[in-house]
Amino acid sequence: MQAEQIKALIESQIPDSQVQVGINGSHIDLVVVSPVFAGLTPVKKQQLVLGTLAQQFADGTIHAVDFVKTFTPEQWQQQQ
Repeated sequence: MQAEQIKALIESQIPDSQVQVGINGSHIDLVVVSPVFAGLTPVKKQQLVLGTLAQQFADGTIHAVDFVKTFTPEQWQQQQ
């Protein structure tokens, strides 16, 4: 699966999200920014993101996600 396909899939399922995808072989790194993450625990944020890729994990299209970093837009601005 190409980075742009993964980006589009996540962005279509998480409202107002911006996604950065890094691919290294069969491993994927994700950075997702969305106001939806406000008030959620780190585990819930990760579950939300990985849930958007459940079908790709099930059919083997995606083998592994090495890390998922999630931010609200405000948190993302502080990172920059």
